[in-house]
Amino acid sequence: MSAHEPSPSPSPRAPSGRLVGLLLVGIAVVLLVSSPTWFAGDRVVVGVAQLLVAVVLAAAGAFLLRRAARG
Repeated sequence: MSAHEPSPSPSPRAPSGRLVGLLLVGIAVVLLVSSPTWFAGDRVVVGVAQLLVAVVLAAAGAFLLRRAARG
């Protein structure tokens, strides 16, 4: 072993961050699309909570996707 071996690059994390970001965005889309069901069934509190969770997941997914794109 030489003392000048290159250190492992952090690039293997980028694909997993991208995949997790896509997963979170996908879950957020499903939650957004299915939320009108709760409002139609007079379960407004559940619908609002589902919308809030969808927005949080979409923001986290967008953050991860942006971070993975930067490298």
